[in-house]
Amino acid sequence: MMRLPALLGLILAAFAAPPAHADGPVLVELFASKNCRSCPAAYKAMEELEAQSDDVLVLTWPVDYWDYLGSKETMALPESKDRQRGYVERFKLRGPYTPQAVFNGEEQAPGNKAGKVGAALGKTMSLPATGISLVRKNDKVSLIGETGSLTDLWWVAYLKDEENETKMPNPVISVRQIGPWLGGRADIDLPACESGCMLIVQEAGFGPVLAVMDAR
Repeated sequence: MMRLPALLGLILAAFAAPPAHADGPVLVELFASKNCRSCPAAYKAMEELEAQSDDVLVLTWPVDYWDYLGSKETMALPESKDRQRGYVERFKLRGPYTPQAVFNGEEQAPGNKAGKVGAALGKTMSLPATGISLVRKNDKVSLIGETGSLTDLWWVAYLKDEENETKMPNPVISVRQIGPWLGGRADIDLPACESGCMLIVQEAGFGPVLAVMDAR
């Protein structure tokens, strides 16, 4: 059986996007809980995935629906549950589960299954660029490109490096919608960022992620 680092190395070599790829890195969203026994393996997989490539950004969305199995998941946010429900509907799943990994809103897989994670990442990286670009200058960012539908702009704060005392990779601590976007050019003032922060450009209704920027 091929181990995760070797498998992902092959996937990234085959599908790695060029540095100037218009829509930036792949956003991998992991839905997890400390009461999920399979989640530690997913944490390790996500950390290895992010460490191997600059073309991958990972966020963990803590959920609380397993609280009855153990202690309370104090990191859980209502937005995490809402977001995962949106993906359940998008991917026509029977229900939410952990550890679920979602790749640019285009593919999903169990986050602790190396083969399925590698396959989902490969499929996502092989998709054509969206043509959406994010150009940052100081505390402003310009969105440039055309969209086929209403698009949401999400501002997500997360814990990283020494600020993160959990076992989760980059756990989300707050999220806010900073406006819709219909394409063209829009210049946005970025909110203050006290921890790690990401700007996510995503089709409304938790559709495909069109662009993402680590904005810390």
